[in-house]
Formats: sequence, C-alpha cells, structure tokens
Amino acid sequence: MEPTTASMISPEAAKLIGAGLAAIGAGMAAIGVGNVFGSFLEGALRNPGAADGQQGRLFIGFAAAELLGLLSFVVAMILIFVA
Repeated sequence: MEPTTASMISPEAAKLIGAGLAAIGAGMAAIGVGNVFGSFLEGALRNPGAADGQQGRLFIGFAAAELLGLLSFVVAMILIFVA
C-alpha cells in the first residue's frame, strides 16, 4: 500500500520538526546547570570546609551541561539552515 499525498509530510516541515526536537536539549541543559549548582550549594551548606575542594568539579559539571546544550543548538541550526 502506497502512502497518499495527504499522509506524507513535506521535507521542509520535517526539517523544522527535527530542529524543534533538537532545541529541547537547550532547555535540558538549563535544567542540568541548575542541578549542578543546586547540588554544590547543598553540599557546601552541609560541609562548608569541603566547598573549596569541590569547586573544580562544579565548573566541570557546568561546562559539560553547557556543552550538551550548545551541541543541541548547533544540531538545530544545521537542520534549519543546511539540511
């Protein structure tokens, strides 16, 4: 059974839907950054003496979350403008 023209989606619409789904990652990165800083503050308030030792891990977690957000943004832009 062949699909009818009414049930097929245009390539432009599929491209924009894919870009929208890829852009969800940017929102998830914001949630990840909030989790990283929230966990750091929770630990720092429980044990203020160990907060200085954990600051490096804080920035690594922040950078990893932002990297994934930027990667999803790049994928969305590639889908919109290149594909």
